[in-house]
Amino acid sequence: MRSAIKPESDVKILLVEDDLAEARLLHEVLKNFHLNKFNLVHVTRLGEALNHLEQAPFDVILLDLTLPDSHGLDSLRTIVSFAPKLPVVVLTNTNDDKLAIESVRQGAQDYLVKRNINAEGLVRSLQYAIERKRVTETLMQANETLVNSIQEKNSQLAEVEKINQFKTEFLSMFSHDFRNPLTTILVSAGLLQEKKEQLTEEKQKLLLKQIRSAGKNLSQLLDEIIFIGRSDAGKLPYKPELLNIQSYCQQVIEEFKITTGNKHKLNFVSEGIFTDALWDVNLLQHILDNLLINAIKYSPEGSLIELKIIAQENTVTLTVQDEGIGIPSEYIDRLFIPFNRANNAREIPGTGLGLALVKRCVEVQGGEISLTSKEGLGTTVKVVLPILTDDK
Repeated sequence: MRSAIKPESDVKILLVEDDLAEARLLHEVLKNFHLNKFNLVHVTRLGEALNHLEQAPFDVILLDLTLPDSHGLDSLRTIVSFAPKLPVVVLTNTNDDKLAIESVRQGAQDYLVKRNINAEGLVRSLQYAIERKRVTETLMQANETLVNSIQEKNSQLAEVEKINQFKTEFLSMFSHDFRNPLTTILVSAGLLQEKKEQLTEEKQKLLLKQIRSAGKNLSQLLDEIIFIGRSDAGKLPYKPELLNIQSYCQQVIEEFKITTGNKHKLNFVSEGIFTDALWDVNLLQHILDNLLINAIKYSPEGSLIELKIIAQENTVTLTVQDEGIGIPSEYIDRLFIPFNRANNAREIPGTGLGLALVKRCVEVQGGEISLTSKEGLGTTVKVVLPILTDDK
């Protein structure tokens, strides 16, 4: 009685066997078991097998472990490495349990002794090998999907933790920077209210000046936070107008010279030919003010601060260079992230928003920003902005 085990569709088999008699025998075995369901391709060398695997798809491989160009488990390892998704059934003349177990460990789906092969056993082994390999591949894919899902969840959790940490640092930084000027306002106002008659006119003017200065600091802090929030939400306004950027930068430097007095040497350098182009004055002001304020804040009195502007064919490069305290290398990449400050700037008042704000202003205009610094020697910030004209 013929077995009921039948392949559901044509099974393409690659037989790697150097013994032609054995190959014919296997062919006859399959032929007697519904030839039309099996497509057997026979090669005698491992190299030929690899060529066939590269050129055409197969369902299963029957592999003899003794070949002219390869021997033993090396043949199996080569096949499995070359076609890891294909099931392999090992053929051998040796009934060796240790070799059989090792073959399975090395990737074979089954191990058949040639003299014991019959039609039903061979077909069953081929079908089981194909099915086991399919199930294994399915499980591996499911496992990979699960691992990816776990990694994604872990990444999301890490991001949530990062956001929570950021919120904590933000609230801490904001409350600290908000409290200082607020305390100044409350204390100064309290003195004016309760002890005005005991205060000299000069002292009263000083307290009023402190209140105005603290109020200005609070207003600036709130403006910066609102600005960062708008940029994160993609709502940062961009309103370009015709402007000569060289004249504008020179005007900004002159205004800074007035406010800083003789505390720093402010130098302005321009190179190239400047004509009117489309620039957003508000964004330019944020860029220049923050870069120059940072340079002044972190530089010793009497040091040189230079604003250099270079006009090229399609871009303008703004460079602010100082001789200040510099930035430790491990902090440079983080300074464009809000509320990040270098460890050597902790004693100097600041919010850590300046460079983040500048970066947003640069990006809105399609530009690029870079920073180089050496601790104790100074910092150079370079901004490259595209030149836009009416015809563009």
